[in-house]
Amino acid sequence: MQKLLILNSLLLISFLSLLRLSAQPELNAAKVDRNVVFGMYSGLALLMDVYYPENPNGYGIIHISGSSWTRGLSLDARMLNHMRHVKLEGEVFVEAGYTLFSVNHRAVPRFVYPAAVEDVQRAVRFIRYHADRYGINPAKIGAIGGSSGGHLVCMLGVLDGNEILEDDTPVNRISAKVQCVIARAAPTNFLGEDIGESFLGARVRDKPSTIEYKRAYQASPINHVSTDDPPFLLIHGDKDPVVPYVLSENMYNKLLEMKVKSNLITVEGGAHGPGVINSPGVREKMVQWMDLHLKH
Repeated sequence: MQKLLILNSLLLISFLSLLRLSAQPELNAAKVDRNVVFGMYSGLALLMDVYYPENPNGYGIIHISGSSWTRGLSLDARMLNHMRHVKLEGEVFVEAGYTLFSVNHRAVPRFVYPAAVEDVQRAVRFIRYHADRYGINPAKIGAIGGSSGGHLVCMLGVLDGNEILEDDTPVNRISAKVQCVIARAAPTNFLGEDIGESFLGARVRDKPSTIEYKRAYQASPINHVSTDDPPFLLIHGDKDPVVPYVLSENMYNKLLEMKVKSNLITVEGGAHGPGVINSPGVREKMVQWMDLHLKH
């Protein structure tokens, strides 16, 4: 009997531990809509969580967690909107009055580029189409993400967002371009860097005539920067061993060249991961950036 009680206790502890690992993050929000379906791909639901602030300012921000663009093949794989990144990168905006949309997207290895880009664009279109429902300004939507999420929010800023305006679905005829971007440790260029091959679904080639090269080129935000792009705030640790700091430097210089409002926060000694957000003053500067470029 005693052994049975011990076994049951161990099973209960294991179960509670699993719940903690898979639990959705708790943000300082007035209300949360969990697992809102913003799209459907061949029976696969695309989900997001919506965090409503206590004192809404009427603006929305889409959040994309970093994940190396990957999720496990298991049916129990953890969702992106369950990651700790949501709280670390997004809570400060909810506290500042922004409605936060934390989204999932199709991921490697099952889905390669451009699946993730298409999904986050769909999220923006869905949010904009239903702006009245969420009480936000559809003309001004911001985006924040880190690492692979940083890459995807960069794409939301630099792509035209009008790729499928002739689609029969009303949601898809809405623009997917955001009006303000904050990207942490973002892979901004897949050419000349040993990064992102699994996401691209191909080994990057040096010859511009190859399909692999063209795919890497198209997937690189730096190659889409134009004068009509929204303000960009880049954040990067200068000791990042995963995504080279020079990628943010080069992106910043390209934005300046094209006369796009931009800034680069260099976290001295900072490595990879959302922990750089904890550096002194970074969160405050993030909110200031959104306030300045969305609310005015």
